[in-house]
Amino acid sequence: MNFLRVFWLGFVMPLNRNPEGLLMRTLILAIAALALTGSSAFADPIADRKAIMKERGRLVGTVAPMVKGEKPFDAAVAMTALKGLSENAEKFDVDVLFPAGSETGDTAALPAIWQDMTAFKAAAEKFRVAAAAAVAANPQDLEAFKTQFNAVTTNCGSCHEKFRMKKE
Repeated sequence: MNFLRVFWLGFVMPLNRNPEGLLMRTLILAIAALALTGSSAFADPIADRKAIMKERGRLVGTVAPMVKGEKPFDAAVAMTALKGLSENAEKFDVDVLFPAGSETGDTAALPAIWQDMTAFKAAAEKFRVAAAAAVAANPQDLEAFKTQFNAVTTNCGSCHEKFRMKKE
């Protein structure tokens, strides 16, 4: 609290006394706000990657019953899920979500990720491309959707096999 007061009274307030100072103050505050926002975007990479993967699982779970024949096919729901998976894949920044040092802690990520980061990035990119292609295909019937859905989710299994601990 004292730092903010000293900063405000000693640095920001004197800038108010002239038009250039007001512009400078606005610029400084905008840069500070961006710096604070940017630094906390992925403050906990393990929690952030878990959240992205949970979202991915939820999206797959909304349409899996259609693929299995347990629910009637709904093209709108299917497309919403595919678009969600594509957007999710775009957020999956391997460098940010899997930095060095995040291989320990409450994570199911295997050391293979950091040992072969090139292969892991390739797997993430393959998922991203498949999800984008599924959206572009715009499947409007169950068979077309199954083809696209399977192309996307095949990537899930192959990545989990090599890079994620087996669930007990």
